[in-house]
Amino acid sequence: MVKLYGIPNCDTMKKARKWLADHGIESGFHDYKKLGLDESRLQEWMDQVGWETLLNRRGMMWRKLSQAQRDNINEARARKLMLETPSIIKRPVLITNDGHIEVGFSEDKYKELFQQ
Repeated sequence: MVKLYGIPNCDTMKKARKWLADHGIESGFHDYKKLGLDESRLQEWMDQVGWETLLNRRGMMWRKLSQAQRDNINEARARKLMLETPSIIKRPVLITNDGHIEVGFSEDKYKELFQQ
């Protein structure tokens, strides 16, 4: 079973969950706003896709940061920020059965991943 990480009220999450359901792909869901996100899992994601890919620089949480925080972001600061405020992580994070990590939702990419 694939697993989605994110927050339930996000429109992009809703699209991804609907796409998976519509294509008969069973998925689990981890609400990291409620359940949190452990540092080892975040580090695994960062190692595989990079912190720049995970950090959502277009969302409300990013805009709430001070200009100095945004200007001085680096890997260590991004890790701390994502652990403290998981809703700043780009959504969804999809983990496929073979361990592939896909960040964000693209219907074309999901079709490719699941050969639909």
